[in-house]
Amino acid sequence: MLCAVTVEDGVPSWRRGRGEGWLTSEYAMLPRATSTRTTRERGQIGGRTQEIQRLIGRSLRAMLDDFAWGEYTLKVDCDVLQADGGTRTAAITGASVALVDAFEWMVAKGKLKRSPVRRRVAGVSVGVIAGEARLDLEYSEDSVAEVDMNVVMSSEGRFVEVQGTGEHGTFDRAELDRLLDLAVSGLSALDARQRSALGG
Repeated sequence: MLCAVTVEDGVPSWRRGRGEGWLTSEYAMLPRATSTRTTRERGQIGGRTQEIQRLIGRSLRAMLDDFAWGEYTLKVDCDVLQADGGTRTAAITGASVALVDAFEWMVAKGKLKRSPVRRRVAGVSVGVIAGEARLDLEYSEDSVAEVDMNVVMSSEGRFVEVQGTGEHGTFDRAELDRLLDLAVSGLSALDARQRSALGG
């Protein structure tokens, strides 16, 4: 997963004149990121891509308390180089680090007095396969999971988003709690990796 942030002067027309910035994200999968070639999306993007882009954008905006950094737009690009399940959660985890870097760069260049980042975010997948709860599903696991869930959490230990589906059946409250506990353990490890990547 390649995650990069571009800082541009100006904001969309609907935000001009308010002194506020904007943050948006794009997600794409290279044609040979998967074991069989997928068609490159040109012009109009598909529903899956739109859903993932919105999830990434919502998750990254949860890193901020407001948009009071002046009229700059931060565009986050998440490109899948090699896919094996969990690409949307990997995108969120990597993009969070890239976004912290971008705001720190803006401070260093004198564009901002301080970074508006208040917390990092990370995402991980969990699921149930043959009755067993598993963390960070590979594609071969994801495609047969009885329950599939994506969990996004902040570095403050608060949930940002939980998407869970009974793909081949249903699940009860105890199973949900078990999956959330497993996700939290994985997210704690990812948070430590993010801190290390940022030199913290």
